[in-house]
Amino acid sequence: MDSRDKKGIAKVVSSFGYAIEGFLYVCKTQRNMQIHVAASFIVLLLGAVLSITAGEWTVVLLLIAGMFSLELMNTAVEKVVDLVSPEYHILAKHAKDAAAAAVLVYACFAVLIGGIIFLKYLF
Repeated sequence: MDSRDKKGIAKVVSSFGYAIEGFLYVCKTQRNMQIHVAASFIVLLLGAVLSITAGEWTVVLLLIAGMFSLELMNTAVEKVVDLVSPEYHILAKHAKDAAAAAVLVYACFAVLIGGIIFLKYLF
């Protein structure tokens, strides 16, 4: 392995480290992400207790991954908007509101789909 390969591997490892730092930052600082993590833990526990099917697990895991991803992107949008527009600006408000709305829409549909999956086991 030559030095270019080692540098390439080091860059890949570093990029994973930065991604983990970003995830941990959002988990530590964003209340809504903390709520999503807690809800996900409950959903995963409920799925295990109720022995949901492999197909249902796939949907549940995709919903959780999507929720986390959207919340991470929402935080990124908020931080960039705050950086470039520290003073109030209506366009900054619209950008932040739209990012938050994307999370809300996804969360509502995730709850609806979760209900479809889990209610048959509970009633």
